[in-house]
Amino acid sequence: MPHAATHDASPVRRMVIAGTTLALASAAVPTIASAASRTPSVTGPVARTTAGRVAGERAGRTVVLRGAPYAQAPTGTLRFSSPRPPRPWRGIRDATRFAPPSHQSVVPGSSEDSLYANTWTPDPRGSRPVMVYIHGGGWFVGTANHPLYDGRRPADRGDMVVVTFNYRLGAFGWGLRESLTDPATGAFAHCGLQDQAALLHRIRANAEAFGGNPDNTTVCGTSADGSSAWQLSLLPEIRTVIRRIAVISAAHAWTPAVDLTAADATEAYERIAHRLGTTVSGPRHAEAAAIKDTWETLFSGPPRERVLGSGRGVPGTGDRRPLDARLRPRAPHPQGARALRPHPYRRVLLPRPRGAHSAPRAHQRNRAADRCARCPAQGAPEVSDTLVERCPNDYREAAADGLPDGPRTLWTEIRGDGLFRRPVVRFAERHARTGTSPLCVMDFGHPVHPPHFGTSHEATSRFLFGTHPLPEEVPVHGDGPLGRRISDAFIDLVFSFARGQAPAAQGVDSWPVLAPGRPSSPVLGGPDVARIGDIPEVRQLRLWDEAGGGPRI
Repeated sequence: MPHAATHDASPVRRMVIAGTTLALASAAVPTIASAASRTPSVTGPVARTTAGRVAGERAGRTVVLRGAPYAQAPTGTLRFSSPRPPRPWRGIRDATRFAPPSHQSVVPGSSEDSLYANTWTPDPRGSRPVMVYIHGGGWFVGTANHPLYDGRRPADRGDMVVVTFNYRLGAFGWGLRESLTDPATGAFAHCGLQDQAALLHRIRANAEAFGGNPDNTTVCGTSADGSSAWQLSLLPEIRTVIRRIAVISAAHAWTPAVDLTAADATEAYERIAHRLGTTVSGPRHAEAAAIKDTWETLFSGPPRERVLGSGRGVPGTGDRRPLDARLRPRAPHPQGARALRPHPYRRVLLPRPRGAHSAPRAHQRNRAADRCARCPAQGAPEVSDTLVERCPNDYREAAADGLPDGPRTLWTEIRGDGLFRRPVVRFAERHARTGTSPLCVMDFGHPVHPPHFGTSHEATSRFLFGTHPLPEEVPVHGDGPLGRRISDAFIDLVFSFARGQAPAAQGVDSWPVLAPGRPSSPVLGGPDVARIGDIPEVRQLRLWDEAGGGPRI
């Protein structure tokens, strides 16, 4: 967690938790929504937003409002356009049910009409800090509606307003489409990032309706959307909206895995149009499923066998020119206090947890061994055969911490280090040398239950939200008192920082500023709950330095 230096007199501190493992909002449209949105029979707690009143329900000691629109449905002529503010409505809108997830393959009931937010608050009265959580899923899949992201416990324990939301994914949310430039905003790329920024503007305008402080918002994201939190922090119009950033388990040094070069993006949408038998501007009115299926085909198969030379983890993507510089500045990281003016901020980096999985079946071993050998070549344009052959052996020899050394385990370690740990650690070390604000690095290392082993990539979400005791999670993460203590500590550390305080939790020592070469990396998890140690896997990371994967840090 970020270290709060005693000499910083600023009333606001900023943090980035980068873990392992903008949107353009205009004035409200002066039209009235259909009467179908009115629900006179609603009897739950009511909040008055700038678009109209919404009624939620009580969930334990918190009030929850689900499925409240933060933008108009991006369908029809608004497909591929910048998000528009929701149309105002009369009466009281029912906010007791989740809205559909963003259109995707793996979640039933998904829809393009998905720009809705969910809010948990201890009390609609007051002025509490606001935590906005962006769900992960590779900018491709996922939903804030998942039970893992139930905000009741962190809102109650942290006495904060917790917000989750859905945003456009895949072909509808990420990539370049200059032929479909929004005439109102001039934007033509990354609708999903624009959605995220639009949500932040809506929170700023409506926080008081939910008992939140409009001037105290922390953005938190895991995995892909840890990267989104970083990217939002680089956008000039968002700098005065976000106070702090909590980035967890993110390969934040890279642009999104679906980022394409301008040439590849043009070719991608030409191929989609050709497959659909229409012009390049035709996809605005094509069937959503056909667009999604064609887009996914472009990214299927091994990276080196695809028709596109960039996107979804293809070597070197992170060093390429951004699609739309207005939405994605060139610098891959905020640089000191300049990135989030007018207030300085603190950073905390959480290198990715070790992958949790069970032992491989016999028929999987040969394929896993081959994947181990090919991992370095997936992260760099050119890797020597010697380095590729050496990689599994180096990892096997370094497995001195009790993890199994089978091919599947090795692949998890190799791939995870290349994608998550190495960029996070190397960026942290660079900042420790050249940055203008204190920075700490933390590992989340709470082990899962046998026959699984390691710590899963998204374990942080389960413990930050306190949802690890869900029935489907218990076989992996358990539901005992130790897990509860770790979850409590995680919530307290993050939320104390979000309140403008030094990160603190009962039984957790204060965290030192990162000092490479010295034990200065907190490890959260295990019987001690938290301890201070060295940055792990130093030897393995040197191998990735030799491979040269990802951007130069």
